[in-house]
Amino acid sequence: MNRFQPFWFDEAMTTEGRELRAPLTKSIHADVCIVGGGYTGLWTAIKLRQKSSDLDIVIIEKDLCGQGASGRNGGCMLTFSSKFRSLEAHFGLTEAIRLVKASENAVLAIHEFCLRHGIDAEVRPHGAVYTATNNAQQAVLQQPLTALKQQQLNHWTELNAADLVALTGSTRHLAGIFSPHGGTVHPGKLVRGLAQVAQNMGIRIFEHTEMENFSSTGTVQINTPKGRINAKKLILATNAWTPRLIPQFNRAVVLVSSDMLITDEQVDTLQHQWFTKGTAVADSRLFVHYYRNSQSGRIMLGKGGNYFSYANRMLPLFDQPSRFESMLNTAFKSFFPHVDSKMSRSWTGASDRSVSGLPFFGHLPQQNNVLYGFGYSGNGVVQSFLGGEFLSSMVLGLDDEWTRSGMAQGVKHFFPPEPLCTLGARLIRHSVLRIENREETDLRPFWFDKKLASLAVSAGKVDK
Repeated sequence: MNRFQPFWFDEAMTTEGRELRAPLTKSIHADVCIVGGGYTGLWTAIKLRQKSSDLDIVIIEKDLCGQGASGRNGGCMLTFSSKFRSLEAHFGLTEAIRLVKASENAVLAIHEFCLRHGIDAEVRPHGAVYTATNNAQQAVLQQPLTALKQQQLNHWTELNAADLVALTGSTRHLAGIFSPHGGTVHPGKLVRGLAQVAQNMGIRIFEHTEMENFSSTGTVQINTPKGRINAKKLILATNAWTPRLIPQFNRAVVLVSSDMLITDEQVDTLQHQWFTKGTAVADSRLFVHYYRNSQSGRIMLGKGGNYFSYANRMLPLFDQPSRFESMLNTAFKSFFPHVDSKMSRSWTGASDRSVSGLPFFGHLPQQNNVLYGFGYSGNGVVQSFLGGEFLSSMVLGLDDEWTRSGMAQGVKHFFPPEPLCTLGARLIRHSVLRIENREETDLRPFWFDKKLASLAVSAGKVDK
């Protein structure tokens, strides 16, 4: 089998030991066709089967299930709690409270689902830590908690120095807050396991089957290179590829790289540093550093907000070793100066960043039988589980908390057209980097950099 660049997906495929699923080579009929065999598509299919056992469901995936973002992300399970203010601003207080609670419950639900169905996805619901690595970050670290406390939703606690080192494995952090609602997962093993569970449920999956186009007069006709699907409903679960498929969504998101590297196995080193729990760790930068250990004794570190793709083009660099590997190595050494380990691999992936930093779900205009969900903004492991709830209820036409949610009303905000979008994004990125570099040495940021950076606050994992 060929080696895949993203480490997690490559390791999952190496250990899977199953034959690949065949492509579609004929015309078929289905009640629901899902395009995209990642987390969103698979969770939606599974939840559809759970809610309506007699549906005929088909999934088509242009590569292998999980070969996109689902098999190459950091595997950090983070909830909506740190985005409570954004949720309230866009969807109102009641729905913000519901979504925070749903996302926190989803962490354990994913764990329980894997246990129940025998998915060895290395799910470790050991919590999440947000940290401050300089005085500027320390001053704003606990700001998101105020609104949570007012609604009696706050599960974050301030860490003392010893617990901070124990949970993060690093002495670089000046302060940190911990929530038990979070953790880590092997993203490749999770997505491949979900595909197998879906198939065991009677859901037909065709890999190496790309949707060329579709039409939706009455039923939906989905054309592929060697076959055709006639379906009552179509779900586009294509995330970063959605703007290419549906040009009207080209301004709904911007594609920006998230870049990662991972060390060789070093169990003894992790045990020496106490860094053995499966906690997700992130600092308080806007373009965040995030890291975690693996069950096999590796440390993975990533950083978002690196390369902005002009006009949302899916470039080859999104499937290659990271061009920011030197920057990642420098960051790694700052967190783990005494870890002497060879880097096993670096990789990159396209993150579909929305204006709000939150996902959205909806129907195409005048095409209620064509649904979509994307815009996870680099925070999709838990949120895609909820995406399955949104899309499955919408397909079935249910009147419930998912279909009534403001998050299920489609795209509401758009980025400027090109070339303004990419030009602006790159200017803002440089301002953010200058701010963060000055803050590391306790220097005040320049006024104009602060003004530009304020346009991108929704991109962060934590509201500020």
